[in-house]
Amino acid sequence: MEIQKQVMKFRYHIAAALTVCVLMFSVFYLAPRFLNVLAFFWPLFLSTALFLALVLFFANTQPSPADLPVPAEDLLHFVAGHHPDPPLHKSD
Repeated sequence: MEIQKQVMKFRYHIAAALTVCVLMFSVFYLAPRFLNVLAFFWPLFLSTALFLALVLFFANTQPSPADLPVPAEDLLHFVAGHHPDPPLHKSD
């Protein structure tokens, strides 16, 4: 009876240890190898890398928003809804 009390006292620790063992077995023996995953997804990785390179290129070559001329700022404010005089619509 003493052993049963000790086992019941540590039942959560035993369950956690078994869960960790099963997860480690799953990762090491059942999961696909890294090179297989890389071979399957290399077009996605390559296109994402090229897209991010283009974003960085255009971010460095475009003028900053502080350099925008005043008419462009007015247009941005109008589109954003921060204009004092809304356009008038004719009602039929």
